[in-house]
Amino acid sequence: AASKLEVSMPAVVEVEIGSTARLECNFHIPGNGSYTYINWFYIDHRSNRVRLCHITSSEILEENTDYKGRLSVGEDKALSISRVTVLDTRTFVCQVGAGSHGEGENHTELHVYKVPEAPEITANSAGISVQSSDIPQIAQCVSRNSFPHPNITWHKNGEKLQPEENKVKIPTTLTRESSGLYTVSSTLFANVTREDRNSLFYCTVHYWLQGKIHTVESRRVNVTIFYPAEHVKLQVVPSSALVKEGDDIKLVCEADGNPAPVFSFYKRMLENWEDLSSLADTNSGVLNLHGVNKSSSGLYRCQTLDLDDLRQMEKDVELVVNYIEGVRVKMEPSSPLQEGDSVRLSCDAHSPVALDYQWRDEKGRKVAEGNQLFLSNLTFETSSNFSCKVMAPSVPGLEQSKQVAVAVQGKPRIVAISSPLYVRQDEVVNLTCKAIAFPRPSVHWSVNGTAHEYVENQHIASNLTVRVNHDLLRAGAMCRVSNALGVSEKHIQLLDQKTESKGVIIVAIIVCILVVAVLGSVIYFLHKKGKIPCGRTGKQDITKPEARKDKIVVEVKSDKLSEEAGLLQGANGEKRSAADQVGQSVVHSP
Repeated sequence: AASKLEVSMPAVVEVEIGSTARLECNFHIPGNGSYTYINWFYIDHRSNRVRLCHITSSEILEENTDYKGRLSVGEDKALSISRVTVLDTRTFVCQVGAGSHGEGENHTELHVYKVPEAPEITANSAGISVQSSDIPQIAQCVSRNSFPHPNITWHKNGEKLQPEENKVKIPTTLTRESSGLYTVSSTLFANVTREDRNSLFYCTVHYWLQGKIHTVESRRVNVTIFYPAEHVKLQVVPSSALVKEGDDIKLVCEADGNPAPVFSFYKRMLENWEDLSSLADTNSGVLNLHGVNKSSSGLYRCQTLDLDDLRQMEKDVELVVNYIEGVRVKMEPSSPLQEGDSVRLSCDAHSPVALDYQWRDEKGRKVAEGNQLFLSNLTFETSSNFSCKVMAPSVPGLEQSKQVAVAVQGKPRIVAISSPLYVRQDEVVNLTCKAIAFPRPSVHWSVNGTAHEYVENQHIASNLTVRVNHDLLRAGAMCRVSNALGVSEKHIQLLDQKTESKGVIIVAIIVCILVVAVLGSVIYFLHKKGKIPCGRTGKQDITKPEARKDKIVVEVKSDKLSEEAGLLQGANGEKRSAADQVGQSVVHSP
């Protein structure tokens, strides 16, 4: 055990401004004796002791100081100071008296702190030229409301910047506010190059807390760098290899300087350069060409002018406009074609790129590949319009077509008429005549009426509306189709439906009589041969075995007679049974 009074205190106590500082005072009295008094002091700026309070076992006496109202003493005799400020940064002394054991003391350094706010960084908004004669300002960094004051460092792309003569300067300004807190401002001056156009700058605030260095970083900023162009690029958009007639294209000129230079555009003519700048956006470096054609091909130039140092640069590009021209179709033989002839169609065109050929009919269906089409055994029906489609496989969308008419000539051929035509007196009917021919024929009728014609390709159809009279029934009508190469005609027969029905009935009756006569002869023959037994006076129905054997009754029914009966009914307007029309034949045995 210790033989004298000992007082122990922490060497340093750190507390944030505005909070409560607790200063502990631990002591040991030999023989477990008790203290007589405890005094708390602070050391002022003149190094004088100023008592804060006097503590005995029975009372605590607080002195009238600047700390009055902010002090409190705990059961362990620790001194607490509330709402600490920067002025509380000083030395505090704890003095303990223990009667015969004498007096002992120790002290604590109270450190107050305020963590700095996040630094605010402001970049140079005007831009910096790489050709500047002075070291330009890059950015300014400000750290506010800290205690004690922090340090500020600068970084570019993660690397710390150090002051360097004629290259980097970092002046710093320290300001103590009325609150006792510090504001630190640091400004970075540095020379830049064109590579710094993508550089990121930031500042870092460093401060001490509890024996360690802590840091707070600002946001990253980029500054605008001005530098002259070193390279110029001129290109066709879309790619020059894919440009075709009718396209809208752009000539895009790009320079790697900042700010962008002034752009001018020219096209090479026979002896000079044609200025196209009036058609371009000289600020963005774009020349728009709408609906290009073969004559748009050629050498184009972009020229740049840097307004800072008046330096000029230029770049050329060759524009190739792909095209197809001179599409023509040759027909062999070229003389007029007749039915049964053959013909060869040949297609040709000119283009700076390889071409493919297709043949299509007038409905758009592909009929052949290649630049030739052979047609044999031609007829009117095969006459058609064919088209040669010329395409450039290497240039999507580049194509042209040429149409040719393959017309087979010949005199008209009537392919259908409405004959024979069953009509009634005074009935209005349509007479139809269809023909095929080329050149287009005309249709004439031998009778008067209202005619309507319909034409499709080499086909022509004529419908004649007429009223049936006696002369038309007797003579019929003639359809006559003609063109420059000949005439065809056909007769249309008109038949009276009533007369035809009566004729059919008469024929049916005659047939029935003949059938009955044949049956009677067969029965008589069989009777003579003894094949049919019968009584002398009776008759027998051969269709009914149970009937009397002295009578033979033959009933003749014919499907044909039934049909004829229907015709009779239709002709005379009255219904008669088949038995009424033909009757029954009864054959008696002799």
